[in-house]
Amino acid sequence: MGRIAECFARLRTENRKAFVSYIMGGDPDVETSLEIMRGLPGAGVDIIELGLPFTDPMADGETIQLAGQRALEGGMTLNRLLEMVRVFRKDDDTTPIVVMGYYNPIYSHGVDRFLDDAKAAGIDGLIVVDLPPEEDDELCLPALAKGIDFIRLATPTTDDARLPKVLQNTSGFVYYVSITGITGAAAAQSTEVGPEVARIKAKTDLPVIVGFGIRTPDAAAEIASVADGCVVGSAIVGELGKGRPVDEVLEFVSGLAGGAHRA
Repeated sequence: MGRIAECFARLRTENRKAFVSYIMGGDPDVETSLEIMRGLPGAGVDIIELGLPFTDPMADGETIQLAGQRALEGGMTLNRLLEMVRVFRKDDDTTPIVVMGYYNPIYSHGVDRFLDDAKAAGIDGLIVVDLPPEEDDELCLPALAKGIDFIRLATPTTDDARLPKVLQNTSGFVYYVSITGITGAAAAQSTEVGPEVARIKAKTDLPVIVGFGIRTPDAAAEIASVADGCVVGSAIVGELGKGRPVDEVLEFVSGLAGGAHRA
């Protein structure tokens, strides 16, 4: 059993929902980003989503686009992101880490080399938003063969005809995008999300985690109550973008985690 499956198994025994936090690797700089990352588990984060900065982030809103730009301008690379994970793993061999990004940097690195490097560093899962199921031979199936979960996005436009294809090779958990649009564009509504989560869970035994449009502890609690947990990204990245010190960012994260955990 990998770290992601172990995490959800533990949460089930504790009757708790998962809180997943997203940060952009290297934002605002590598040292601060690593300090934040190291502090996330202590702030109540169950799974860390680590963004891989890319020059053309088509699914991301302004907040995360700017974070990616800051990271790239600071010299962040795929190799440096892998090094961040290796350093993190020296002190934490339990918290799952999921890398979220786009295929181009992975393709440029070389798929086989990337998967070997990612596994050795301690990465547990991948979310690659621009690789649809029709391209599973590119990365998804090789990742699964290496023991790295490949987490797929389902959206409000993923209808019943499309859903089985989306779920076919998904592992770890299903990431349900609560809104139609980019990150940070609108607020998630549990009345709309709940039926969609139920529809997905009727087709898979995997946990369903909801992201996009969650900015407050109350919103985290509301959305987590109709799913297996929630993801917060733009709200956290926005605090970093304001230049907040590390302790204040982690305090903000702790409040969000508390919301999800009381669901």
